[in-house]
Amino acid sequence: MVKSLYSRALAIGCIAALVACGASERVATPVVAQAASPGSGPVAKNLFGAAPRGSVQPAAAVGGYARGCQAGAVQLEETGPTWQAMRLSRNRNWAQPITVDYVKDLSRKVARLPSWKGLYVGDMSQPRGGPMLTGHRSHQSGLDVDLWMLPPDRLNLSQQERENISSISMRRASGAFTNDRWSAEHREVLKLAASDPRVARIFVFPGAKVDMCKRETGDRSYLRKIRPWWGHHYHFHVRLSCPPGATNCSNQAPPPAGDGCAEAEGWVDRILNPPPPDPNPRPASPRRELRIGDLPALCATVLASD
Repeated sequence: MVKSLYSRALAIGCIAALVACGASERVATPVVAQAASPGSGPVAKNLFGAAPRGSVQPAAAVGGYARGCQAGAVQLEETGPTWQAMRLSRNRNWAQPITVDYVKDLSRKVARLPSWKGLYVGDMSQPRGGPMLTGHRSHQSGLDVDLWMLPPDRLNLSQQERENISSISMRRASGAFTNDRWSAEHREVLKLAASDPRVARIFVFPGAKVDMCKRETGDRSYLRKIRPWWGHHYHFHVRLSCPPGATNCSNQAPPPAGDGCAEAEGWVDRILNPPPPDPNPRPASPRRELRIGDLPALCATVLASD
């Protein structure tokens, strides 16, 4: 359906007005997509969320983590020797080859720990990336992956078990502290994850970062990549840098210099001592849905590809 809609739209150069394009026959070789203006065209998540598989194109991360797409994505196998992909019904175990390789490499390292048989892998990206129908604002360019905090005790879960099982929370006091499920091996898993040079940053709840800062007695350089963020207590979120030579991929600005531990302490302080509520709060503006015109022009070609 997505391919058919976009082939017709591309053929008459009306990406920005896709819904109104009414050509009755599918065009075998669509012409080059014209760039749509920002805010124009259909809601992007509806088209990207409908794509069942990756595009037949060279692998490429396109645009940014929260405003992009991915060409030539590969699918992480549902089960491997040291990992299992979870929530298969979401069809979000697609990513760029560098991300799939990273997950497999990390899972092998984690499997050497006494209490971990590998990794339970949460959301990666949709088959062609882009905005998701539900959930994440990021995970759009095939370079993000959520890894569960739950140490796997078996890697032969059925598809139904993977739909029903839940990860476990590591936080206490709204994320200011870790709870009694948090262990030295959790710290080691995050250290292994962050020490890989492919990683740009890792998001985890503030209490975890503070705990790691307090207990690290050796090389602290990896701590710079571990960034406090809301949520992220059932899983941690790994974000890779754009692959070398990825000219259409946009990196996030690098983390500030230093280990970031003082910043994490500041997060904890604000959780424990929140500022008084604003007596005259401004009403929150609803987030506008991203439309095709908000994404890089190449994303239309990704949707149109076989």
